[in-house]
Amino acid sequence: MKHCTRVITVNTERGPQFIDITDRVQDAIDQSAIRNGFAVVYSRHTTAAIRINENEPLLLQDMESFLERVAPPSAFYNHNDMDHRTVNLTEEEDANGHAHCQQLLLGASETVPVVDGAMLSGRWQRIFLVELDRGRPREVIVQLVGE
Repeated sequence: MKHCTRVITVNTERGPQFIDITDRVQDAIDQSAIRNGFAVVYSRHTTAAIRINENEPLLLQDMESFLERVAPPSAFYNHNDMDHRTVNLTEEEDANGHAHCQQLLLGASETVPVVDGAMLSGRWQRIFLVELDRGRPREVIVQLVGE
C-alpha cells in the first residue's frame, strides 16, 4: 500500500462560495503513483468545508442561499461576542460564528474512490471547497492511499 499527500492552495473571494476543485484533485492523482485506492480531500479550516455536488450555477446560488438561511451572518453568536469570549482569539479575529455553524453541517472532508488513475465519480459529481467566512487563501489536503 502506498500513500501520497498533496496540498492545494485556493484563494477564495467571499462566503458562502462554492469553488470547484475537482480538476485540481485529479491533477494530484495524476502526479502520484496511485492508480487504485482512494483520495481523501480535506479542508484544514473550521470555516471552510469540502462537499460533493453538482456544478450548476442556479443550484450553487440555491445552496449559498440555503446556508445563509440556516445560519445567517446577522444572527447572534456567542463566538462573536468579543467582550465575553476569552479563548482562541487573534488580532485579526472575525465575527464568524455563522461560518463555524455552517461548517458543522457540511463537514471537513470527502473520500473518493480512485480506479485506473481516475476518480470514480458520478456524471454530475464535482468536488467543492466551500468558503463560509470571507475571502482568503485556503489549504486543501489531498491524501491518496492505494497501489
